[in-house]
Amino acid sequence: MGNGDIRVRGLAARAGGWSARHRWAAVGIWVLFVVLAMGLGSAAGRVDVKDSDQLKGETHTAARIVEDAGIDEPASETVLLQARGGGLKATDPEFRDAVDAVVRAVEGTGRATEVTSPYDTKTISKDGRSALVQFDMRGESDTAGERIEPVLKAVEGVQRDHESLRIEEIGGASMMKTFDDAFGDDFQKAEYSAVPVALGILLIAFGALVAALLPVLLAITAIMATMGLMGVVSHVMPMSDTANSVMLLVGLAVGVDYCLFYLRREREEREAGRDAQTALRIAAATSGRAIVVSGVTVCVAMAGMLFTGLAEFEAMGLASLMVVAVAMVGSVTVLPALLSLLGERVEKGRLPFLGRRRRSGGRQDSRFWTAVLRRVLAKPVVAVVVAAGALLAISAPALGMKTQQLTLDQEFGDSLPIVQTYNRLNEAFPGGSEPAEVIVKAHDINAPEVKSALADFRDRAISSGASRGPVEIKLHDAQNVAFVYVPLVGGSDQDKAGASLDTLRDEVRPATLGKVDGVEAPITGQVAGSKDFNDQLAGAVVPVFAFVVVFAFVLMLLSFRSLTIAITSIVLNLLSVGAAYGILVAVFQHGWGASLVGAEGVGAIITWLPLFLFVILFGLSMDYHVFVVSRIREARLRGLATRDAIRHGVVTTAGVVTSAAVIMVAVFAIFGTLSMQSMKQMGVGLAAAVLIDATIIRGVLLPAVMALLGERNWYLPTWLHRLPDLTHDETPQAVAAPAARDDEGEPLKV
Repeated sequence: MGNGDIRVRGLAARAGGWSARHRWAAVGIWVLFVVLAMGLGSAAGRVDVKDSDQLKGETHTAARIVEDAGIDEPASETVLLQARGGGLKATDPEFRDAVDAVVRAVEGTGRATEVTSPYDTKTISKDGRSALVQFDMRGESDTAGERIEPVLKAVEGVQRDHESLRIEEIGGASMMKTFDDAFGDDFQKAEYSAVPVALGILLIAFGALVAALLPVLLAITAIMATMGLMGVVSHVMPMSDTANSVMLLVGLAVGVDYCLFYLRREREEREAGRDAQTALRIAAATSGRAIVVSGVTVCVAMAGMLFTGLAEFEAMGLASLMVVAVAMVGSVTVLPALLSLLGERVEKGRLPFLGRRRRSGGRQDSRFWTAVLRRVLAKPVVAVVVAAGALLAISAPALGMKTQQLTLDQEFGDSLPIVQTYNRLNEAFPGGSEPAEVIVKAHDINAPEVKSALADFRDRAISSGASRGPVEIKLHDAQNVAFVYVPLVGGSDQDKAGASLDTLRDEVRPATLGKVDGVEAPITGQVAGSKDFNDQLAGAVVPVFAFVVVFAFVLMLLSFRSLTIAITSIVLNLLSVGAAYGILVAVFQHGWGASLVGAEGVGAIITWLPLFLFVILFGLSMDYHVFVVSRIREARLRGLATRDAIRHGVVTTAGVVTSAAVIMVAVFAIFGTLSMQSMKQMGVGLAAAVLIDATIIRGVLLPAVMALLGERNWYLPTWLHRLPDLTHDETPQAVAAPAARDDEGEPLKV
């Protein structure tokens, strides 16, 4: 093929061609877009998800009542006083002196209100060895952690004066401060370290500083633009800090990947002897097309989160969708312009030794994958049986997956003193650290029938076995609202506490508050929120799975015009996700090999993770799949036999897929090093899935399956020929070459 000007159809090719011809305009438009997006976002400000919008069901109803009433619940704190050993009782003078000292110390800080003695509230344990001093923090609950320090020091002072007792504080504000101190920089360090890690791997992959900087630059600008867009969009659909972190993670992964695919292909064509203009055009028509197909597929997968009905998931889905779309557009527009501007200067900053690793002839074949493929293609049946069997075996533990919201001790282990306080409090006062909250709304909260129902509810909550008490009632007369706090039997045991919650909702409430006309009494709290979240998430699983799978199938069908490719794409991706689930359950639920990743078996997978992983992995794994299959199809169109096309497609993409996978695994593994078990689970699950996807799936199972299918890989029933043709982005080489023919000499219909 010569270097003459040959027109190539297709969105990616046309976008790349225009950008290369109008490079300064393309770069200027991109910079203007990023600056405008950030400016508009800064001016608009970000609206975050409100508590009342987090969930549907009773938790949502309770939050709405509190919000409509204008009640700002203060941050509640508790001081646990507990005798060391078996000596003192709460009735002993020394114990009473300590209680009085705590009350005086807390009141003396001026930061607390509603300080209550256990002798007034009857918050003394059954064995008489433990008692609770309770109080509320002044000011807004969201910032209470910033004001709790003097109170903590005052309580520590009382502890020093009463060594025969254990005196410890726990509550919303103290936990907020403890976690901010212990883990406040955890996420920030992880996010900041992800960029240098990606850059380091790219330096090794390309051996040149400028080439390595381009993918990182594209990813960072895409993330910056998306952060601005999130501020604007948040006025329609509220966002959150979690959505921001997920957006950064996904944006870095796909931004680097897309640029890596494009840059490696352009570089490969130049090394094969093409002039710069032709090399760029080929990259636009091939890798550019793969990026568009992959980007649209990832966006569809992320859109699946919009069907959960959970505000946090919807925010994560929309933020991820936006950053993928921005990165995709940037890859097929500003990247060709930058490559056209830089020309040979993209090789500037070449590192010693690494630069010598380039192979002549333009193809960066992998000796390792060449050797693997030789064996896979020689015995594809054995390869399919072994690889699929291994993945199914790895997936097997997922059949026993148990999901729940992690309790404090599960999330952080015993690494923090406050976790030990939490455990001691729950042992002495089951459910006392996380009571159920009944938000009672009435026309007149002081009406005799309402007061009688409240008293009856308090008595029956204990007599039913759902609570051991004490049940506390707080009236807000002006708003006609009452808060009822019910410690649940079961404490930190989610299953037992959930059963106690069911008793309250299904038996106690209907028999008491439910009999009074005009009374609303939704039950919320940590246990109730977890249950409502699980229920809603369970209802969203089927619609989300169906949406993602069906639309991904349709996109593959339209992009490759092959029913076989579409079906195998879905099956292979599901195998990858299943293997990730199996690893998660084995490591974090059963504790097998947990110490190897610095984790511990906590007996459950955090509720939101399986659906989140499915959506993220199904989208991201399409990056590799589209890229590899596109290269195989391209080779087949040039006239290579199917097995030769498979070998060519897999081996020539091995380098870029490996580099992209290593970056993703490294970035995700950083989150696996965080202290929180939920973040460890996310990081390990994502890293394991990407590693499996880039090795076993793309390097073994995909070529083996395609080799077995042969010409059936390109099968499209006649009745589907009317589908839109999205396969026209072919290379100039393919356009100029004679029509490819199958093994029998017939024209190949790919």
